[in-house]
Amino acid sequence: MNADLIISARAIINPLAKETSETTVAISDGIISAVGGPELRAQAGESTRVIELDGVILPGLVDIHTHPIWGSIERGTSLDLAEVKTREQLISATAARISQLAGAEWITGFNLDLNVFGSEVDGRFFEEHFPGIKISYLTADAHALVISPAVVAQLGLTGTEEFADASQIVVDRTGAPTGYILELQAMDLVMSQYPVPSIAQAANYVLAELRTLAASGLTGVHALDFADPSQEVYEYLDERNLLPLFVHASPLIPADSTPQIWQQALEQQKLGGTRWKVSGVKFMLDGTADNGSAWFQSPDCLGENAHSLWRNPRAYAQAVTFFTAHGVPTATHAIGDAAVAFALDAIEAAGPATGGAHRIEHLESIGDELLDRFAQLNVVASVQPVHGTRLISPHGDDNWSTRLGAERARHGWRTRDLLDAGAPLALGSDWPIGVADPRVALADAQLRRPVEETGRAALHTEQAISSAEAYYAMTRIPALVTGNPAGGQVATGSPANLSIFANNPLSLTPEEQAANPVLATVVTGQLHHYPA
Repeated sequence: MNADLIISARAIINPLAKETSETTVAISDGIISAVGGPELRAQAGESTRVIELDGVILPGLVDIHTHPIWGSIERGTSLDLAEVKTREQLISATAARISQLAGAEWITGFNLDLNVFGSEVDGRFFEEHFPGIKISYLTADAHALVISPAVVAQLGLTGTEEFADASQIVVDRTGAPTGYILELQAMDLVMSQYPVPSIAQAANYVLAELRTLAASGLTGVHALDFADPSQEVYEYLDERNLLPLFVHASPLIPADSTPQIWQQALEQQKLGGTRWKVSGVKFMLDGTADNGSAWFQSPDCLGENAHSLWRNPRAYAQAVTFFTAHGVPTATHAIGDAAVAFALDAIEAAGPATGGAHRIEHLESIGDELLDRFAQLNVVASVQPVHGTRLISPHGDDNWSTRLGAERARHGWRTRDLLDAGAPLALGSDWPIGVADPRVALADAQLRRPVEETGRAALHTEQAISSAEAYYAMTRIPALVTGNPAGGQVATGSPANLSIFANNPLSLTPEEQAANPVLATVVTGQLHHYPA
């Protein structure tokens, strides 16, 4: 049978595998039908597309933790506050945005650094500078909002609101709302009031961002949410053959939700298209350390970060067992060591899922006693090194480090220790919270600092990993997460998802890797990001 596509390059590289002399892949019906040398060109027929590239072929890179729908809509409609580091800069950026959007009902933003506020986060100062303006800014970790008094007034927020999980409307000592809104259920009271773009508008925002991700070498992402308008947007793009990479979407199971909600998420596992599918579910067992809502064995210096986001954690364990019994793998957001330990216990009790590997997301700070359990249970440790390299100061003077203390900060993002303990390690970005470009994220994981900041001190250099380990964590491990033992490698019979670079990243310095040109990608057997 003639191949649909034949690609020749200088070399084929499978991270952590023995190098070979193979240079060419043949692809038929979305599957790699052969791997070899120039002789494979004999499989070309009249309709076969034959491509010769002066580069190297790798398995397709997959970012295992992203939020493409709300992230793209936020970036398309809101103010990016990433460069704002002081209160004065926040006032200036807000004033400029109000002027730009004259007459807009809402001023929204994202990437707000809590360090701007010092020890007490409070949105009431907005009224002094922007009276009557509805302002809502999403924090950099996406687990809180800072809102203006105009928003508090319109929604009638009092601070006495009750939520199924540990969300809260923060109040001051007098019981007055400060404008600090913690965790998802409380945040939804505000964000549900934002102006809603049409499906076509939302799809255009998403498409623009996904094209940027594909141009950086990604062939797939895991979208760890499936809230509206996710299904409509993916269907819109897929029906028009516009998705430039494959999307695995996992619905979020709300904290303290009922079995009826679990059943609905189970039914969603049937959804999908040519380049997207629902696979797995997402839990949030705790919040974030910066907000004081993570779950550690002992409180932080403010007496916080010591509780589960689930008011009844046993219900979380029951939900894990429910989905596992139906073959559905789970992804659990667990920042603190107590949350990670509880998640591992729940997964051990539930057993493996037939549809893929269970995984724990973030595990920002864990003790030695938890390292071996990932290998023992075959639970994937899904880590975002860019959170450590870019959101945390190597000098320990940031909010995260100060709250947790030196010992727990020293145990942050333990990629080297996890690998040495035999854990299956996956690397992702948590985009739009983290840097989207995988070349940058993987370079950061090797350097333990932002790759472009050569003069910056590294964060715990003993946790650095090699280039081969980093690329393996973004190719082979994501395939195992989705229950595809043949995936994540350039081999006969594997799905034809490939990232083709100008140079072999495993032989480059991290700095060179970050700028390694992407010549093309192949997604489900089709050539993408190819200029010719």
